[in-house]
Amino acid sequence: MLEEFPKEIVEELKAKDPHFDAIVTKHNELDEIVTEVEEGREYMEDLELEKLKLEKLKLKDEAYHLMNKYMKEKGLK
Repeated sequence: MLEEFPKEIVEELKAKDPHFDAIVTKHNELDEIVTEVEEGREYMEDLELEKLKLEKLKLKDEAYHLMNKYMKEKGLK
């Protein structure tokens, strides 16, 4: 997640902003679950999987918003 941003800037924001860190952590947790289901190692009803994907997307959108705001505040974008 957030591959288009420099890794060191992402890590910097994670260290400074607990909310951003929580968003990224939760997104990564959901990504692992979705991957397990999609690759057949875990089972989940289709509707439940779609709910997880939607939650993951919302978290990613929020993280992008916070990252863009941080980059602008630092004069990097």
